[in-house]
Amino acid sequence: MIRFKSAALASAILALSLGGFALAQDEAEQPKPPRQDWSFGGMFGTYNQAQLQRGFQVYREVCSNCHALSIPFRALADPDGPAYSQDQVKTLAASYQVTNAEPNDKGEIFKRPGTPADLIPRPEAYPNDQAAAAVFGKAPPDMNLLAKARKYERGFPWFVFDALPGLEYTEVGSDYINAILNGYTKSDDPQWNLYYPGHKIAMPQPITDGAVKYTDGTAPTLNNYSKDITAFLTWAAEPNLPERKKIGLRVMIFLFVLAGLLYFTKKRVWETAH
Repeated sequence: MIRFKSAALASAILALSLGGFALAQDEAEQPKPPRQDWSFGGMFGTYNQAQLQRGFQVYREVCSNCHALSIPFRALADPDGPAYSQDQVKTLAASYQVTNAEPNDKGEIFKRPGTPADLIPRPEAYPNDQAAAAVFGKAPPDMNLLAKARKYERGFPWFVFDALPGLEYTEVGSDYINAILNGYTKSDDPQWNLYYPGHKIAMPQPITDGAVKYTDGTAPTLNNYSKDITAFLTWAAEPNLPERKKIGLRVMIFLFVLAGLLYFTKKRVWETAH
């Protein structure tokens, strides 16, 4: 019986060792996206207006060919976001043709120029997920929540810190998107990606150096494109981030002041009892 238990224990230890070795090997083959420095990172971070406008340009000229972005045009006028003027938003919206929600007097569905209240329309070639899936095998995801939806496992002990306010890794989705766009490292395999799980991604490299001409003098490089579109998608997923941080700061100040008042009140009430 003792020999049987010893053999079973040895087998279990061997299995765990092999499992740990396999896990370490997988992690070595699947690198984690590198941390980036974002203007919106940290407790006091805010979005960079010029970067968001460049990111929208990248989306419009490249990403919108396949991906939808279900946000209204008027959101682009957000003063904490891209901060386009009302006239710019109206002109931009009118440059799109959108399907009217209600039929005309003849009962016909028709298209009209967009208004700021309309959602940015889907790609014309793929008006629905089924049409996109028929071409790509799988519909490209809507990009409005992409930065919040894309995650990866950080492992122990980092996930413990991620649960603590002020220490959590809130830019994980942003770093992931940026890494994916820079992860096409094999020129002979357009769908091999260093940071995508399994290294095989359905999307071939979507953008390369020189694909988009910036008008503000920013270098037209893949590194700038990936950071700009990532910042824009982060804003699209969480446009209230700056306001949320402002409210959080006010709450923390209030709590510190309240704690101080409670401490001195306690001393005043109990000073005669000692």
